[in-house]
Amino acid sequence: MHELSIMQNVIEICESNSGGSRVLSVVMEIGNLSGVVAEAAEFCFEACSRGTLVEGARLRIDRIPAAGSCLECGNSFGLQTYFDPCPACGGNAITVTAGEELRVKELEVA
Repeated sequence: MHELSIMQNVIEICESNSGGSRVLSVVMEIGNLSGVVAEAAEFCFEACSRGTLVEGARLRIDRIPAAGSCLECGNSFGLQTYFDPCPACGGNAITVTAGEELRVKELEVA
């Protein structure tokens, strides 16, 4: 479960950016193509935050839908996987434009 190591890093990011204050809430963005399971991340967040400035903080996860752009015809469209062809021309030369995000967006501290 790679969510455990990811959330350990998230806790470190939160603590290093809290100015020594208790963290009340954390907002994360997780893209649908990031490979991170939101439910597992939530579970790991609670486990990893015990005994830290982040313990008891609310975690809000904003899921970012995946999107791509076709290099052949210029069409922009939603993706379900990395291997989706362009729905307009059937081309496979796709650039992912959204959905790979994995970041701490906001912290609320006391």
